[in-house]
Amino acid sequence: MTLLAIESSCDETSASVLTDGHIRSNIIAAQLIHERYGGVVPELASRAHQQHIVLVVEQALAEAKVAKTDLSAIAFTRGPGLLGSLLVGASFAKAFALGLNIPLIEVNHMQAHVLAHFIKDTPEQNVPEFPFLCLTVSGGHTQLVRVDGPLDMHVIGQTQDDAVGEAFDKSAKLLGLPYPGGPLIDKYAKLGNPMAYPFPLTDMPDLDFSFSGIKTAIMYFLRDNTRRNSTFVADNLNDICASIQHTLIQMLLKKLTKAVRETGIRQIAIAGGVSANSGLRNSLLALGAEHGWQVFIPKFEYCTDNAAMIAMAGYVKFQQNEFVGQDVSPLPRMEL
Repeated sequence: MTLLAIESSCDETSASVLTDGHIRSNIIAAQLIHERYGGVVPELASRAHQQHIVLVVEQALAEAKVAKTDLSAIAFTRGPGLLGSLLVGASFAKAFALGLNIPLIEVNHMQAHVLAHFIKDTPEQNVPEFPFLCLTVSGGHTQLVRVDGPLDMHVIGQTQDDAVGEAFDKSAKLLGLPYPGGPLIDKYAKLGNPMAYPFPLTDMPDLDFSFSGIKTAIMYFLRDNTRRNSTFVADNLNDICASIQHTLIQMLLKKLTKAVRETGIRQIAIAGGVSANSGLRNSLLALGAEHGWQVFIPKFEYCTDNAAMIAMAGYVKFQQNEFVGQDVSPLPRMEL
């Protein structure tokens, strides 16, 4: 079984080819145009997808040494994401599947992030066993997910306002760092003291998160200190980034620890773009070693948006004959 997968939920156009559960290619075209605006502009994103998608698919097929007539099915991201971006990927997938007379598979973007853990680059690579807990963290989502099976996932906690990835990027913008700022905070944090500036930890009921308050606290902190010293940010950038990152990570891991205590599940995974953050990865590994958890962290290329994870989710659905018709349409607010 050979499957082509397409991912176009935000600002990466990606295509991947999978054969019998093994990834043979994973091509990603980033959209650099958003850097000048300090964030993703939806209209520009959808236009860039239109420009990239044919070339990305051609390259994925070529790298995998697969002809389009060899394909068994087409998988695509149905949601959640930006409507214009999703429309480009869905329209291409529907047309391609119709032209080849092969099945069409819809994929939930957040479900695919979780299933990225089952992409095995080597036969001996360990993968989580069911059930496990997955902390899914990105620019648009922050969720604690109980995973009881490949397609049996339940959100047990999530942000009630902003996502942690947005908190990273907005904090970076307040510091005058270019977009995307989250990776830059991670870079400077490695050189700073995480305890230099204490920020308040927001605590929500049960297993839910909130990150709007920490963004406001950082804004007022920077405003007050730059009034006293106009070069405060430049003079203390490393310590500020380390303190912001430490606070956000502690908010995540506090809820994760509570989830482990309440469920008794000790197999822990992280997924999503923020799971590429080195501070989060190292902190989770340390916490796992302290409590005896088995921790699973995806490779960097499978953390951010990519079509390989869509292919893996599509493969699972193909095995269960979960196909959709040509009347399928994108769902920007698609729930897990």
